[in-house]
Amino acid sequence: MFLSTFEKQLDSKRRIVVPHEFRAAVGQPFDGVFCFPAIEADCLEGGGKALFDRYVALIEELPFGDPLRSALEATVYGGMARMSFDDAGRITLPPALCDMFGLAAGDWISVVGMGERFQIWPREAFQAHRAAARDAARSGLAELRAAQRARIAGAAG
Repeated sequence: MFLSTFEKQLDSKRRIVVPHEFRAAVGQPFDGVFCFPAIEADCLEGGGKALFDRYVALIEELPFGDPLRSALEATVYGGMARMSFDDAGRITLPPALCDMFGLAAGDWISVVGMGERFQIWPREAFQAHRAAARDAARSGLAELRAAQRARIAGAAG
């Protein structure tokens, strides 16, 4: 699993050291990660073969020619980069993916673990996203707890 958040700086060649914990989570069949533009947020999403296989299965559930399938294929397959780790555990982010999110050499980024996947954000953008996500999680959890209490009260009455 990809856990925690790490801040890294892109070097002059747009490389970042992938946290050791993330490299260990990737496993086989190759020593690297898949990255593509995230669907739900303005950042990069990445992971190992398990994440790739999950997207393949999701896409293949949809009939050929379905507009959603085409959109997912263009986003995931068309935007995907396969990046191998170098001897220092770094990956090089492709220029096209960096350009999409305004990432340049020397910029600070946040690498955010999200279980079976991770995201790469411009640091300031992630700070804003994290604050909004925490508010959404707080209110969503409160709503979930209220619904659970209502179900329990309804079953008891």
